[in-house]
Amino acid sequence: MQASSITFALGGMVFGLVVGWIVGDQQARRAQATAAAAQSVTAAPAQAETRQAPALDEQKAAALRSVAEQDPRNVRVRAELAHLYFDAERYQDAIGWYEQAFALDSKNADVSTDLGVSYYYTNQADKALAQFDKSLGINPAHVKTLLNQGIVRAFGKQDMAAASESWQKVVDAAPGTPEAAAAQRAIESLRSAAHQAGGTAPAGK
Repeated sequence: MQASSITFALGGMVFGLVVGWIVGDQQARRAQATAAAAQSVTAAPAQAETRQAPALDEQKAAALRSVAEQDPRNVRVRAELAHLYFDAERYQDAIGWYEQAFALDSKNADVSTDLGVSYYYTNQADKALAQFDKSLGINPAHVKTLLNQGIVRAFGKQDMAAASESWQKVVDAAPGTPEAAAAQRAIESLRSAAHQAGGTAPAGK
């Protein structure tokens, strides 16, 4: 069967299980790493247009920009600025600061993955996946990257088998964690959606 049909069938099932993790460090600041947080939902780019984006803290942003200008090698302040813009759903602005931070610290898997997520939220799925590859080059078992990779593979590329492979790696790398539980439920939802649609379930344990 066509991948697009599976995507439609599983959309409401998988999204509520794993998409809350896609925002990486930003989401971690908003919700504790619990099973309940693993089931929270963050809107996809197409959905974000139906609601008002959170307001940017202009005063804080200005203060951080001032520090960044005075200290051109300050990775932390650039990452904080990127997080701030991401939280305000100003993803293009976030990308600029994440790119600067990653250029200064190319071994920072968290910054790399947050950059990849920002690419995805600006409808650049291929660029997001390429950035996740860089994150996994730093740390092949980086759970946040694997979760996000699975989501982009599923919803950005409609590649359900590849998404299942990413999520299975989360289960293997972090057993007993909320991330692993979310990934396992996502895999099961993929299988269920494929079965309901009359197709073949993605490969996996």
